[in-house]
Amino acid sequence: MTEAIRVGIAGIASYLPPKVYTNKDFEKMVDTSDEWITERTGIKERHIVEGEANSDMVAKVALQLLKESGLRPDEVDCIICATFTPDRPLPTNACYVQAKIGASKAAVFDMAAACSGFLYGLKVGGALVATGAYKNVLVFGSEVLSSIANYRDRTTCVLFGDGCGGALLQPWREGHHEMLSIELGADGSAGDILYIPAGGQLMPLTHELLDQNMHKVIMNGNALFKRACRAMVDSTQSALEKANLKLEDITWLVPHQANIRILETTARMLNIPKERVFINLERTGNTSSASIPIALDEASGKGLFKKNDIIAMCAFGGGLTWGGAVMRW
Repeated sequence: MTEAIRVGIAGIASYLPPKVYTNKDFEKMVDTSDEWITERTGIKERHIVEGEANSDMVAKVALQLLKESGLRPDEVDCIICATFTPDRPLPTNACYVQAKIGASKAAVFDMAAACSGFLYGLKVGGALVATGAYKNVLVFGSEVLSSIANYRDRTTCVLFGDGCGGALLQPWREGHHEMLSIELGADGSAGDILYIPAGGQLMPLTHELLDQNMHKVIMNGNALFKRACRAMVDSTQSALEKANLKLEDITWLVPHQANIRILETTARMLNIPKERVFINLERTGNTSSASIPIALDEASGKGLFKKNDIIAMCAFGGGLTWGGAVMRW
């Protein structure tokens, strides 16, 4: 049996649209206040696309990754785009990205795992590298959540922001960050905790459904909170065990930026002090699959991660889906 190839992360990049909605902006749109939003979510502002598509954001991140790595577009083997807010139902976002960056030889596909999408993408992309199938795999989490936010529902619309983050996966070599383990999970029986009712084959859109905002996200926040913390803790512990590491080995925890209460509770359950939990939620809002790579890129840009640091990541989202991952910086 051929030994698996070690998977390296050759680069991480991200993009946030320039337009910003602050809590003060939402005070003009729905019955809410800056104090109410901040206390319950930890969010002060979020970025919103204006005049650009989801695939435009991905293309910008992809070109940045190629520039920094010195890779030509025609050397990209595969593009994986984790998103549930694509430009169109068909073609996939990844197809549009391929065309926009000129990756003419790449296989491409989208992956819908909601907020866990980037970790799902890393698992699949990493497996393609580990088996020797591909040498250069681009993995993205990218969402335009403003397109599915219900701006009549003050409890959910204030949560979401737009953005994209991505990584270039290659066979590991010195200078790369190394993926050590990724553990994924799901529970489709609890899908109605966070879902979009209309717009699919089961409930095609009609004028009546559009008027009722049934093409927008519906969330049971209390049920989600209870499930999210437990799943993020368990998946992080499972990923550590698979990598033969312990909780005390974690240098930084980079969780999906859902809301401040979930992040604080998850860190407390893992016994990780808040100064070792990277949080940028206040400035980005919940960007779903994009949140972890955006956070990784920001923390890296600030010089917070040092060589050989152990970075743990965890996420939870609609589906329900979840995942935990461990990398060595």
